[in-house]
Amino acid sequence: MDGFKVILLAIALLAIAMLGLATQILLKKGGKFPNTHVSGNKSLKSQGISCAQTQDRMERSRVTRKIDYSKVRIDKSGKADK
Repeated sequence: MDGFKVILLAIALLAIAMLGLATQILLKKGGKFPNTHVSGNKSLKSQGISCAQTQDRMERSRVTRKIDYSKVRIDKSGKADK
């Protein structure tokens, strides 16, 4: 019986904690979870800082724009240049 009380108490405490964390979302009209991603931080954005994935995507697109494929020549002879 003591184990059952402990389990019920733990479930009740977890329910209270979840309700406490979700009060703003539940009570505020149009409430949603806050954006904690780097891109959602206005201060970092003003300094030009973004997440690693975004910076990598931007850098890759910048590099591919610089390559001029019109000057690429394919050697069909199969021999390597020395």
